[in-house]
Amino acid sequence: MPPRPQNKGRRPSGGGRNRFGPSKRADKPDDEEKAVEVDGEISSVLAGTMFRVKLESGHEVLAHISGKMRKRFIRLVVGDKVKMEMSPYDLTKARIVFRVG
Repeated sequence: MPPRPQNKGRRPSGGGRNRFGPSKRADKPDDEEKAVEVDGEISSVLAGTMFRVKLESGHEVLAHISGKMRKRFIRLVVGDKVKMEMSPYDLTKARIVFRVG
């Protein structure tokens, strides 16, 4: 009679992985993923909660509302001052994270 397997029908472990996927990468530098924070003023309201925002430098970017602002039903109108986060890779788009006034 052949010997019985030791794992008793369970799947083999993932070897360094957690239960739901690959392990978290701890070697990412924080400076690389940092978003650029800028201030601006809403110049026009577009469809689909998109906004045209004029930066203090004079440039205009396309911005959308962050998820927390959507969840709290924060309303934005033309002329509101906002704080935004921009990716260092695409400086034409932004995410509005805070309404200043």
